Amino acid sequence: MSERKIILSATDVEVKFQVRSKTLTAIRNVSLDIYEGETIAIVGESGSGKSVFTKTFTGMLESNGSVSNGKIVYDGTVLTDIKTDKEWEKIRGRKISTIFQDPMTSLNPVRTIGYQISEVIMKHQGKNKQEAKQEAIDLMRKVGIINPENRFDEYPFQYSGGMRQRIVIAIALACKPNILICDEPTTALDVTIQAQILKLIKDLQKEYGFTIIFITHDLGVVANVADRVAVMYAGQIVEYGTVEDIFYRPAHPYTWALLSALPQIGKKGEDLFAIPGTPPSLFSEVIGDAFAPRNPYAMKIDFEQEPPMFGISLTHFAKTWLLDPRAPKVELPDAIKNLHEKLLEVVNGGQN
Repeated sequence: MSERKIILSATDVEVKFQVRSKTLTAIRNVSLDIYEGETIAIVGESGSGKSVFTKTFTGMLESNGSVSNGKIVYDGTVLTDIKTDKEWEKIRGRKISTIFQDPMTSLNPVRTIGYQISEVIMKHQGKNKQEAKQEAIDLMRKVGIINPENRFDEYPFQYSGGMRQRIVIAIALACKPNILICDEPTTALDVTIQAQILKLIKDLQKEYGFTIIFITHDLGVVANVADRVAVMYAGQIVEYGTVEDIFYRPAHPYTWALLSALPQIGKKGEDLFAIPGTPPSLFSEVIGDAFAPRNPYAMKIDFEQEPPMFGISLTHFAKTWLLDPRAPKVELPDAIKNLHEKLLEVVNGGQN
């Protein structure tokens, strides 16, 4: 991994929001390197900071939010130094594109599909109307729209949810970005369409060679798409590694809990595992390990001092005191012991 080119690097990033008269620290000193051509998944519960963190890469934080500390560098450009929308236009869409989870919020309901794709091509590639139309039709075909010439002048309401999501992908690709941020792009779709969209994104990545940042709360999706995984909790990355590291050698109790909650490993007649409690309020300073109150393996130090990020291998890191040499040895929860075999059993048994 060290030989691959780092395309985006975030160092000690902190994001704060002003909410009425209070300050919410949504991202707390997060560092992450993203490599050219890889697919990295960022996972965690709702509110863990996944989307907020990646919005800093395109300058799309809400008006009451700002990067209050740290540095983000994309291909030599210091993104945290950019102040104006005009400067962001050189990056947003053109270099780093985003696919959001609900295509109806991304598409203009009163503009035709063809117009919306062509507009992006003309703006970012400088092509004329006829050239843009031809490229838009080619893109529509590439993302699986049948008879794109006939559907070019249709409106979003004339497309199904899965087809609309394909159009959103076409618009994101119209700029030929180097990084594609997929923010839960399959959440609103049924399982069959979800699988088609995931395959489409992977096939397009092979063809174009872009980097994917895949945001999801669904670890089942991660296993299918990712090379590496970063696990977020309460505004921090608490563990990251290769997909094999995270699924078969997880080290943080929060990652154990997420894996234990996989519906694929649930047993018939038994309740699915749920993580007890709720994440902490980020309006207040977090003392110690943010996961400690929900962690059955928590020690006294977890409530007093924030753990450092421990290196487990060249690819695998976790932020938990359990990795300190002085900590007691703890076994993996029974639910995720031999997870590889359990998942294989599900696949071979023909279950989903």
